[in-house]
Amino acid sequence: MKFGVLANTSISDWELAVFAEKLGYDSIWFGDSQMIWSDVYATMAVAAHNTSRIRIGPGVSIAGTRIPPVAANAIATVNQLAPGRVHMSIGTGHTAMRTMGFDPLKAKAFREYVRVLRALLDGEAVAFTWEGETHEIAHMHRAEGFFDFEHKIPLYVAANGPLACKTTGAYGDGRVAGGESPAQLARSTALMREGAHAVGRDLPEPFPQTHLTTALVLRPGEKLDSERVVDAVGAEVTARMHMSWEILMQTGQEPRVPGDCRDDWEQYKSYVAGLDLPRDALRRRVHRGHCTYLVPEERRFVTPAMIRATSSLIAEPDEIIAQMRPLEAAGLTELVFLCPTGASREVYADLKKQVIDRY
Repeated sequence: MKFGVLANTSISDWELAVFAEKLGYDSIWFGDSQMIWSDVYATMAVAAHNTSRIRIGPGVSIAGTRIPPVAANAIATVNQLAPGRVHMSIGTGHTAMRTMGFDPLKAKAFREYVRVLRALLDGEAVAFTWEGETHEIAHMHRAEGFFDFEHKIPLYVAANGPLACKTTGAYGDGRVAGGESPAQLARSTALMREGAHAVGRDLPEPFPQTHLTTALVLRPGEKLDSERVVDAVGAEVTARMHMSWEILMQTGQEPRVPGDCRDDWEQYKSYVAGLDLPRDALRRRVHRGHCTYLVPEERRFVTPAMIRATSSLIAEPDEIIAQMRPLEAAGLTELVFLCPTGASREVYADLKKQVIDRY
Protein backbone atom coordinates (compact mmCIF):
# COMPACT_ATOMS: atom_id res chain seq x y z
CA MET A 1 0.00 0.00 0.00
CA LYS A 2 1.19 3.49 -0.88
CA PHE A 3 0.09 6.62 0.97
CA GLY A 4 -0.50 10.19 -0.10
CA VAL A 5 -2.10 13.42 1.02
CA LEU A 6 -4.53 15.73 -0.71
CA ALA A 7 -4.12 19.48 -0.57
CA ASN A 8 -6.69 22.25 -0.61
CA THR A 9 -4.93 23.81 -3.59
CA SER A 10 -3.40 27.08 -2.42
CA ILE A 11 -0.46 28.61 -4.23
CA SER A 12 0.27 30.42 -0.95
CA ASP A 13 0.74 27.04 0.76
CA TRP A 14 2.74 25.03 -1.78
CA GLU A 15 5.08 24.20 1.11
CA LEU A 16 2.63 21.47 2.11
CA ALA A 17 4.26 19.39 -0.65
CA VAL A 18 7.66 19.85 0.96
CA PHE A 19 6.19 18.98 4.36
CA ALA A 20 4.59 15.78 3.01
CA GLU A 21 7.80 14.79 1.24
CA LYS A 22 9.85 15.21 4.42
CA LEU A 23 7.33 13.08 6.34
CA GLY A 24 7.86 10.31 3.79
CA TYR A 25 4.53 10.27 1.95
CA ASP A 26 4.57 8.72 -1.53
CA SER A 27 2.37 11.31 -3.23
CA ILE A 28 0.58 14.61 -2.95
CA TRP A 29 -2.62 15.28 -4.88
CA PHE A 30 -3.95 18.79 -5.50
CA GLY A 31 -7.69 19.42 -5.78
CA ASP A 32 -9.01 21.04 -8.96
CA SER A 33 -11.97 23.33 -8.34
CA GLN A 34 -11.54 26.69 -10.02
CA MET A 35 -14.24 28.59 -8.14
CA ILE A 36 -12.91 27.79 -4.65
CA TRP A 37 -9.12 27.16 -4.85
CA SER A 38 -5.96 28.33 -6.63
CA ASP A 39 -5.24 27.03 -10.12
CA VAL A 40 -4.15 23.43 -9.74
CA TYR A 41 -1.44 23.40 -12.40
CA ALA A 42 0.20 26.64 -11.28
CA THR A 43 0.33 25.31 -7.73
CA MET A 44 1.66 21.90 -8.82
CA ALA A 45 4.40 23.60 -10.82
CA VAL A 46 5.66 25.46 -7.75
CA ALA A 47 5.46 22.27 -5.69
CA ALA A 48 7.29 20.28 -8.35
CA HIS A 49 10.09 22.84 -8.51
CA ASN A 50 10.61 22.68 -4.74
CA THR A 51 10.52 18.90 -4.19
CA SER A 52 12.70 16.05 -5.40
CA ARG A 53 11.03 12.71 -4.63
CA ILE A 54 7.30 12.88 -3.96
CA ARG A 55 4.85 12.07 -6.79
CA ILE A 56 2.63 15.01 -7.77
CA GLY A 57 -0.69 15.19 -9.59
CA PRO A 58 -4.20 16.61 -9.56
CA GLY A 59 -6.81 14.96 -7.41
CA VAL A 60 -8.67 15.05 -9.69
CA SER A 61 -8.48 17.28 -12.78
CA ILE A 62 -11.82 18.23 -14.28
CA ALA A 63 -12.83 17.22 -17.78
CA GLY A 64 -15.54 19.86 -18.08
CA THR A 65 -13.26 22.86 -17.61
CA ARG A 66 -10.33 22.08 -19.95
CA ILE A 67 -10.36 20.44 -23.36
CA PRO A 68 -8.04 17.39 -23.62
CA PRO A 69 -5.11 19.11 -25.43
CA VAL A 70 -5.05 21.84 -22.78
CA ALA A 71 -5.16 19.33 -19.91
CA ALA A 72 -2.40 17.23 -21.52
CA ASN A 73 -0.27 20.33 -22.08
CA ALA A 74 -0.73 21.43 -18.46
CA ILE A 75 0.33 18.15 -16.86
CA ALA A 76 3.20 17.67 -19.33
CA THR A 77 4.44 21.15 -18.43
CA VAL A 78 4.59 20.13 -14.76
CA ASN A 79 6.30 16.90 -15.87
CA GLN A 80 9.05 19.03 -17.43
CA LEU A 81 9.84 20.26 -13.89
CA ALA A 82 9.57 16.83 -12.22
CA PRO A 83 10.13 14.23 -14.96
CA GLY A 84 8.84 10.79 -14.11
CA ARG A 85 7.17 11.73 -10.82
CA VAL A 86 3.99 13.30 -12.13
CA HIS A 87 0.64 11.59 -12.60
CA MET A 88 -2.57 12.73 -14.24
CA SER A 89 -6.04 12.02 -12.92
CA ILE A 90 -9.30 13.02 -14.55
CA GLY A 91 -12.93 13.12 -13.42
CA THR A 92 -16.30 14.39 -14.60
CA GLY A 93 -16.25 17.33 -12.19
CA HIS A 94 -18.88 17.33 -9.47
CA THR A 95 -17.91 20.27 -7.24
CA ALA A 96 -16.03 22.19 -9.95
CA MET A 97 -19.06 22.11 -12.23
CA ARG A 98 -21.83 22.34 -9.63
CA THR A 99 -20.40 25.48 -8.01
CA MET A 100 -21.09 27.12 -11.40
CA GLY A 101 -24.56 25.58 -11.68
CA PHE A 102 -23.66 23.03 -14.36
CA ASP A 103 -23.82 19.24 -14.32
CA PRO A 104 -20.74 17.01 -14.53
CA LEU A 105 -19.76 15.57 -17.92
CA LYS A 106 -21.95 12.66 -19.06
CA ALA A 107 -20.51 9.16 -19.30
CA LYS A 108 -20.31 8.96 -23.10
CA ALA A 109 -18.64 12.35 -23.47
CA PHE A 110 -16.28 11.50 -20.62
CA ARG A 111 -15.17 8.29 -22.35
CA GLU A 112 -14.35 10.23 -25.52
CA TYR A 113 -12.46 12.80 -23.44
CA VAL A 114 -10.38 10.09 -21.76
CA ARG A 115 -9.67 8.42 -25.13
CA VAL A 116 -8.23 11.63 -26.56
CA LEU A 117 -6.31 12.48 -23.39
CA ARG A 118 -4.79 8.97 -23.26
CA ALA A 119 -3.43 9.31 -26.81
CA LEU A 120 -2.02 12.79 -26.18
CA LEU A 121 -0.26 11.70 -22.98
CA ASP A 122 1.29 8.87 -25.01
CA GLY A 123 2.66 11.44 -27.47
CA GLU A 124 0.38 10.29 -30.30
CA ALA A 125 -1.62 12.13 -32.94
CA VAL A 126 -5.35 11.66 -32.35
CA ALA A 127 -8.67 12.70 -33.88
CA PHE A 128 -10.27 15.40 -31.72
CA THR A 129 -13.73 16.85 -32.13
CA TRP A 130 -14.52 20.34 -30.89
CA GLU A 131 -17.65 22.37 -31.62
CA GLY A 132 -18.70 19.88 -34.28
CA GLU A 133 -15.43 19.79 -36.22
CA THR A 134 -12.91 16.94 -36.12
CA HIS A 135 -9.19 17.31 -36.78
CA GLU A 136 -6.08 15.28 -36.04
CA ILE A 137 -4.02 16.97 -33.34
CA ALA A 138 -0.62 16.33 -31.74
CA HIS A 139 1.71 18.31 -29.50
CA MET A 140 4.65 19.79 -31.40
CA HIS A 141 8.08 21.12 -30.36
CA ARG A 142 8.51 18.18 -28.01
CA ALA A 143 12.31 18.39 -28.01
CA GLU A 144 12.52 22.07 -27.13
CA GLY A 145 11.81 21.82 -23.38
CA PHE A 146 8.31 23.24 -23.30
CA PHE A 147 6.80 20.06 -21.85
CA ASP A 148 7.72 16.43 -21.23
CA PHE A 149 5.77 13.57 -22.80
CA GLU A 150 8.85 11.32 -22.89
CA HIS A 151 8.70 10.35 -19.21
CA LYS A 152 5.45 8.46 -18.81
CA ILE A 153 2.56 10.29 -17.14
CA PRO A 154 0.25 7.64 -15.62
CA LEU A 155 -3.43 8.39 -16.19
CA TYR A 156 -5.83 7.71 -13.31
CA VAL A 157 -9.55 7.86 -14.04
CA ALA A 158 -12.03 8.78 -11.31
CA ALA A 159 -14.66 6.07 -11.67
CA ASN A 160 -17.43 4.54 -9.59
CA GLY A 161 -20.24 3.77 -12.03
CA PRO A 162 -20.13 0.83 -14.48
CA LEU A 163 -19.50 2.91 -17.61
CA ALA A 164 -16.70 4.92 -16.01
CA CYS A 165 -15.07 1.72 -14.71
CA LYS A 166 -15.13 0.26 -18.22
CA THR A 167 -13.61 3.48 -19.55
CA THR A 168 -10.85 3.16 -16.95
CA GLY A 169 -10.11 -0.37 -18.11
CA ALA A 170 -9.98 0.73 -21.72
CA TYR A 171 -7.70 3.74 -21.33
CA GLY A 172 -6.45 4.22 -17.75
CA ASP A 173 -3.27 3.35 -15.90
CA GLY A 174 -5.17 3.41 -12.60
CA ARG A 175 -8.46 4.31 -10.97
CA VAL A 176 -9.49 6.85 -8.36
CA ALA A 177 -12.17 5.00 -6.41
CA GLY A 178 -14.93 6.32 -4.20
CA GLY A 179 -15.55 4.96 -0.72
CA GLU A 180 -15.99 1.33 -1.69
CA SER A 181 -16.16 -1.78 0.45
CA PRO A 182 -13.93 -4.76 -0.41
CA ALA A 183 -16.87 -6.38 -2.25
CA GLN A 184 -17.51 -3.19 -4.24
CA LEU A 185 -13.81 -2.95 -5.11
CA ALA A 186 -13.95 -6.49 -6.50
CA ARG A 187 -16.99 -5.62 -8.66
CA SER A 188 -15.34 -2.46 -9.97
CA THR A 189 -12.19 -4.39 -10.81
CA ALA A 190 -14.23 -6.90 -12.82
CA LEU A 191 -15.85 -4.04 -14.76
CA MET A 192 -12.46 -2.52 -15.53
CA ARG A 193 -11.19 -5.85 -16.85
CA GLU A 194 -14.32 -6.10 -18.99
CA GLY A 195 -13.61 -2.65 -20.41
CA ALA A 196 -10.00 -3.58 -21.09
CA HIS A 197 -10.98 -6.82 -22.83
CA ALA A 198 -13.35 -4.91 -25.12
CA VAL A 199 -10.41 -2.96 -26.61
CA GLY A 200 -7.99 -5.89 -26.63
CA ARG A 201 -6.03 -4.75 -23.61
CA ASP A 202 -4.66 -6.69 -20.62
CA LEU A 203 -4.56 -4.87 -17.29
CA PRO A 204 -1.56 -5.33 -14.99
CA GLU A 205 -2.00 -7.19 -11.73
CA PRO A 206 -2.52 -5.45 -9.42
CA PHE A 207 -4.13 -2.57 -11.28
CA PRO A 208 -3.45 0.68 -9.35
CA GLN A 209 -6.49 1.87 -7.43
CA THR A 210 -6.46 4.93 -5.20
CA HIS A 211 -9.01 6.08 -2.65
CA LEU A 212 -9.18 9.73 -1.54
CA THR A 213 -10.60 9.70 1.98
CA THR A 214 -10.94 11.68 5.18
CA ALA A 215 -8.89 10.26 8.04
CA LEU A 216 -7.98 11.32 11.58
CA VAL A 217 -6.15 9.59 14.41
CA LEU A 218 -8.23 9.82 17.57
CA ARG A 219 -6.42 10.23 20.87
CA PRO A 220 -7.04 7.59 23.57
CA GLY A 221 -10.60 7.97 24.79
CA GLU A 222 -11.35 10.89 22.45
CA LYS A 223 -14.97 11.16 21.33
CA LEU A 224 -16.23 12.04 17.87
CA ASP A 225 -17.98 15.15 19.18
CA SER A 226 -14.81 16.65 20.70
CA GLU A 227 -13.87 20.15 19.58
CA ARG A 228 -10.61 18.95 18.01
CA VAL A 229 -12.32 16.27 15.94
CA VAL A 230 -15.06 18.61 14.72
CA ASP A 231 -12.45 21.22 13.78
CA ALA A 232 -10.34 18.67 11.90
CA VAL A 233 -13.02 16.90 9.87
CA GLY A 234 -16.00 19.26 9.91
CA ALA A 235 -15.41 20.75 6.46
CA GLU A 236 -15.32 17.27 4.92
CA VAL A 237 -18.50 16.23 6.74
CA THR A 238 -20.46 19.27 5.61
CA ALA A 239 -19.13 18.87 2.04
CA ARG A 240 -21.00 15.56 2.01
CA MET A 241 -24.17 17.48 2.86
CA HIS A 242 -23.44 20.05 0.15
CA MET A 243 -23.28 17.24 -2.41
CA SER A 244 -26.47 15.64 -1.12
CA TRP A 245 -28.25 18.97 -1.48
CA GLU A 246 -27.02 19.26 -5.09
CA ILE A 247 -28.33 15.78 -5.86
CA LEU A 248 -31.72 16.74 -4.42
CA MET A 249 -31.82 19.96 -6.48
CA GLN A 250 -30.76 18.17 -9.67
CA THR A 251 -32.99 15.11 -9.50
CA GLY A 252 -35.79 16.05 -7.13
CA GLN A 253 -35.13 12.77 -5.36
CA GLU A 254 -33.83 12.28 -1.85
CA PRO A 255 -30.19 11.13 -1.76
CA ARG A 256 -29.22 8.02 0.14
CA VAL A 257 -28.71 9.04 3.76
CA PRO A 258 -27.85 6.54 6.52
CA GLY A 259 -30.71 6.08 8.95
CA ASP A 260 -28.90 7.54 11.93
CA CYS A 261 -28.11 10.67 9.87
CA ARG A 262 -31.69 11.29 8.77
CA ASP A 263 -32.46 13.87 11.45
CA ASP A 264 -29.23 15.79 10.70
CA TRP A 265 -30.11 15.80 7.00
CA GLU A 266 -33.64 17.07 7.61
CA GLN A 267 -32.31 19.87 9.80
CA TYR A 268 -29.75 20.78 7.16
CA LYS A 269 -32.43 21.02 4.47
CA SER A 270 -34.47 23.30 6.72
CA TYR A 271 -31.39 25.44 7.33
CA VAL A 272 -30.71 25.85 3.59
CA ALA A 273 -34.38 26.57 2.85
CA GLY A 274 -34.28 29.36 5.43
CA LEU A 275 -31.39 31.14 3.69
CA ASP A 276 -33.90 32.64 1.22
CA LEU A 277 -31.46 33.49 -1.58
CA PRO A 278 -31.74 33.42 -5.38
CA ARG A 279 -30.78 30.02 -6.82
CA ASP A 280 -27.25 30.87 -8.00
CA ALA A 281 -26.42 32.83 -4.85
CA LEU A 282 -27.82 29.97 -2.77
CA ARG A 283 -25.57 27.48 -4.56
CA ARG A 284 -22.52 29.61 -3.77
CA ARG A 285 -23.65 29.91 -0.18
CA VAL A 286 -24.15 26.15 0.17
CA HIS A 287 -20.63 25.45 -1.08
CA ARG A 288 -18.94 28.07 1.10
CA GLY A 289 -16.08 26.44 2.99
CA HIS A 290 -16.39 23.28 0.86
CA CYS A 291 -13.67 20.84 1.98
CA THR A 292 -11.66 23.88 3.11
CA TYR A 293 -13.00 25.25 6.39
CA LEU A 294 -16.02 24.70 8.59
CA VAL A 295 -18.64 27.42 8.27
CA PRO A 296 -19.62 28.35 11.86
CA GLU A 297 -23.37 28.11 11.14
CA GLU A 298 -22.89 24.53 9.91
CA ARG A 299 -20.97 23.28 12.91
CA ARG A 300 -24.15 21.87 14.48
CA PHE A 301 -24.47 19.40 11.61
CA VAL A 302 -21.10 17.77 12.31
CA THR A 303 -22.51 15.05 14.57
CA PRO A 304 -20.94 11.69 15.47
CA ALA A 305 -23.38 9.98 13.08
CA MET A 306 -22.38 12.25 10.19
CA ILE A 307 -18.70 11.79 11.00
CA ARG A 308 -19.06 8.00 10.95
CA ALA A 309 -20.94 8.22 7.64
CA THR A 310 -18.15 10.31 6.14
CA SER A 311 -15.25 7.94 6.87
CA SER A 312 -14.44 4.80 8.86
CA LEU A 313 -10.82 6.01 9.12
CA ILE A 314 -11.62 8.54 11.84
CA ALA A 315 -10.62 6.29 14.70
CA GLU A 316 -7.79 5.21 16.97
CA PRO A 317 -4.69 3.84 15.19
CA ASP A 318 -5.41 0.12 15.58
CA GLU A 319 -8.92 0.54 14.19
CA ILE A 320 -7.67 2.53 11.20
CA ILE A 321 -5.14 -0.19 10.41
CA ALA A 322 -7.81 -2.88 10.78
CA GLN A 323 -10.03 -1.00 8.30
CA MET A 324 -7.20 -0.65 5.77
CA ARG A 325 -6.05 -4.27 5.51
CA PRO A 326 -9.17 -5.75 3.84
CA LEU A 327 -9.19 -2.85 1.37
CA GLU A 328 -5.64 -3.67 0.33
CA ALA A 329 -6.50 -7.35 0.08
CA ALA A 330 -9.40 -6.44 -2.24
CA GLY A 331 -7.13 -4.52 -4.62
CA LEU A 332 -6.67 -1.00 -3.22
CA THR A 333 -3.06 0.06 -3.80
CA GLU A 334 -2.99 3.62 -2.44
CA LEU A 335 -4.77 5.65 0.21
CA VAL A 336 -4.73 9.44 -0.07
CA PHE A 337 -5.77 11.30 3.06
CA LEU A 338 -7.59 14.60 2.82
CA CYS A 339 -7.99 17.21 5.52
CA PRO A 340 -8.97 20.90 5.58
CA THR A 341 -6.07 23.31 5.45
CA GLY A 342 -6.03 24.44 9.07
CA ALA A 343 -5.44 21.01 10.63
CA SER A 344 -3.64 19.32 7.73
CA ARG A 345 -0.08 19.30 9.03
CA GLU A 346 -1.00 17.89 12.44
CA VAL A 347 -3.36 15.33 10.91
CA TYR A 348 -0.89 14.15 8.26
CA ALA A 349 1.97 13.91 10.76
CA ASP A 350 -0.19 11.85 13.16
CA LEU A 351 -1.27 9.48 10.38
CA LYS A 352 2.30 8.95 9.25
CA LYS A 353 3.68 8.27 12.73
CA GLN A 354 0.82 6.33 14.30
CA VAL A 355 -0.66 4.48 11.31
CA ILE A 356 1.55 4.33 8.23
CA ASP A 357 4.79 3.58 10.06
CA ARG A 358 3.04 0.68 11.83
CA TYR A 359 1.18 -0.64 8.81
